Order: sequence, then C-alpha cells, then structure tokens
Amino acid sequence: MNRLFHVPLSPFCRKVRLSLAEKKIEVELVEEKYWERSSDFLRRNPAGKVPILKIDGKLLSESGPICEYIEERFPDPALLPDDPEARYEVRRLVSWFDDKFHNEVTSNLLYERVNKKVMGAGYPESRNIKAGAKAIKYHLDYMGWLLEQRRWLAGNTMTLADFAAAAHLSSLDYISDVDWNRNENVREWYAKIKSRPAFRSILADQIPGFPQPPHYADLDF
Repeated sequence: MNRLFHVPLSPFCRKVRLSLAEKKIEVELVEEKYWERSSDFLRRNPAGKVPILKIDGKLLSESGPICEYIEERFPDPALLPDDPEARYEVRRLVSWFDDKFHNEVTSNLLYERVNKKVMGAGYPESRNIKAGAKAIKYHLDYMGWLLEQRRWLAGNTMTLADFAAAAHLSSLDYISDVDWNRNENVREWYAKIKSRPAFRSILADQIPGFPQPPHYADLDF
C-alpha cells in the first residue's frame, strides 16, 4: 500500500494529495506530527519535513519533486502540458504559490492561527496576521487577472498550478481567511476545482479544535 505521511492542513501535502487523487492512485494517509521530530520520522526524511510519499518501494520527499515523479510515473491524466513554454508557465505558478504566496500569506495566517496552537508554540502574532490578510488581497487580484485571460490559471487546461493554488487556498478557507467575494473569476475557478472528485478527501478533513466553517465543504459556497 502506498502511504503519504502528511499534515491535513499543510498546502504542500494537499498538493500531493490532489495529484494522487486526480490520477486515481490509492494511498493511505498517515498523519505525522513532524514538529515532534521522532527518530522514525527523521529516518524517513532527515530534513524533518512533510510530505513524504512511500511508493514503488521508495520514500520520496519535497512536494515539488514528488509531484514531478507522480507525473512522470503516472502520466494520465496529465497535469503538466507537453509544450515547453506551457510547462514553464505551470512551474512558474507552482513556484509562485509555494514560495511567494506561502511566505506572504499562508505562513502569516494558517501558521499563526493553527500551527502555533497545535504545536504549543505560543500565541498568534497579530502583526503577522495583519500582514497576511493584506497580502492575500493582492494574490487574489493577480489570480483574477490571470483568469480573465485563461480558463485555468496556467492556460486553458487544468494543471498542477491549479492544484498548488487550491492547496493553499483550501487550507486558508478552512479557517475562513479567504474573501471569495473579492473576485468573481477566482470564486468560479475555486467552485470548479473543489467540485472535482479529487477534492473529496480535502473537503472531508476535520482538524481537532478547529471545526469546519459551514461553507467549507459546500460546493455552492
């Protein structure tokens, strides 16, 4: 059995979960308290990070290389286009969300509101939360601008770029930190992507101490 060692609200883990589910690859989800740094966990990944995917008799780490491995090993349905220029655009946007969006938004909102409490790492820093709440507006506007020109974020077909963005936004949506009324294009895009079968396990997540908001699993918001 394939196994994914993960944290439910981690956007990097969610990106891998979505890729696996879209390609109908069955996987057992194993929740990993990576901050406890157990010896077994560090043997699986000395970097002390999730996700870790056990597949094909291998242990794979880092969400980017994991998704690339999945794509090459299971190419249908494709989440990366054949054209080099189009592949570049997908990778650029995956990097945008996993780097810029993560640093400016996810780490300031999700990690402050949820991770600190779960890890027993103190209280949220209001300055960081304010910075994240301000930054997400810019990112939603940028997504809206992209979607004015394209059906999906990187082009006219759904790609890994959409899963990377949806992984971050779905984690933030769990704590009601996304204003879906800010941009109609983004709202419609998210409604499409969260209606996919691959999204079902994401919408079923339940985090102890953090109940789902009523709209979270509602496909019509």
